[in-house]
Amino acid sequence: MKTTPSEVLTTLSTIRDYIRWAASRFTEAELCFGHGSATALDEAAALVLHTVRQPYNLADAYLQSVLTLTERQAVIDMIDRRINERIPVAYLTHEAIFAGLSFYVDERVLVPRSPIAELIEQRFAPWVDEEQVERILDLCTGSACIAIACAYAFPDADIDAVDLSADALAVAEMNVAKHQLDDALTLYQSDLFKELPEFRYDIIVSNPPYVCLEEWEQLPAEFRAEPDMGFKGGHTGLDIVLRILVDADRYLAEQGILIVEVGSSAETLQSAFPDVPFYWLDFERGGDGVFLLTAEQISQYNELFLAAL
Repeated sequence: MKTTPSEVLTTLSTIRDYIRWAASRFTEAELCFGHGSATALDEAAALVLHTVRQPYNLADAYLQSVLTLTERQAVIDMIDRRINERIPVAYLTHEAIFAGLSFYVDERVLVPRSPIAELIEQRFAPWVDEEQVERILDLCTGSACIAIACAYAFPDADIDAVDLSADALAVAEMNVAKHQLDDALTLYQSDLFKELPEFRYDIIVSNPPYVCLEEWEQLPAEFRAEPDMGFKGGHTGLDIVLRILVDADRYLAEQGILIVEVGSSAETLQSAFPDVPFYWLDFERGGDGVFLLTAEQISQYNELFLAAL
């Protein structure tokens, strides 16, 4: 027999109860996870804790705290929305955690979830000398999560962040203000490098659109709730990536590095350039499809990249 909303309100009382119940409902509804949460339980915990205004690292003892009837109803409403609307939790809570930092997000930007966060936390070691990093560029910045995390990791560096979408930049501006980084971080509305000054960057990092048309058409509803501009990379998924590879040569410092996430298009990229020594990075917390090339390598293979455009 199906449990009624009134029965839930009266029989479930603690934070733990509602996390467990939400996880069961999410599993039953066959939701898709992949926006910062790997499992139904993780997703349930994030949604319930945010709804009752508690931190994600709430001590286990407090999970036995009894919720008021108003709090219980608010949690139920959020759980229902997650199931019925099939949108990521971050859009319901307007918050995503990236590199240990909190960011405002809504439907104008992709939900931050790139494994590049792990690289930033390690200050891109051993690939750069952090004391020598003076300027960093984040292409296709979206919410500005990568750029802002870089600003924390390299407090003495100048950070530039670029996006073509005015809507995305509006969200990025909110996050720059939230983290009080107006003096350290400059936002540009630009089609990749086009509107940028001729700076040379020690690090260029990007999580660009890289999903091929066939894959895009098969994505679950949760991903389709995000702006398709952040996904679509053309027929092969590499349209934007190739342009970055070609133009990075003019913007990388002599000892600079280029780091780009290409996700599921990694095999396509490597097959297209079998002689290019892409260094595919490993991540302790999971994730793949992120390559690194040095400025020297970008220059060496520039004509090859240009011919592929």
